[in-house]
Amino acid sequence: MPDLTLGEATTIAAVAVGVLIVLALISAWVMKEVMQKVVVVVILGLLALLIWTQRASLEECADKVRATGTAMNDPDIDTTCTFFGRDIEITTSRSS
Repeated sequence: MPDLTLGEATTIAAVAVGVLIVLALISAWVMKEVMQKVVVVVILGLLALLIWTQRASLEECADKVRATGTAMNDPDIDTTCTFFGRDIEITTSRSS
């Protein structure tokens, strides 16, 4: 399996959070029992929060990599960060 890029991982995380929030709202509307609503909304909310925190952690790792490359005056430092255990390639090459 090829590694994900930072942009792909960020997009996937944002879409997943959106889908989970929509599913939480739909399930709250469709389900009749209050406890079922609460349990499903809490589970989907926790999943959305988990994905969002992983995304934030990935952004923080990417920022550190970029800062390290800038501090060392090396525009071509590449490394990887993890997103749910998958390696994400971070490239700091400058396009100018």
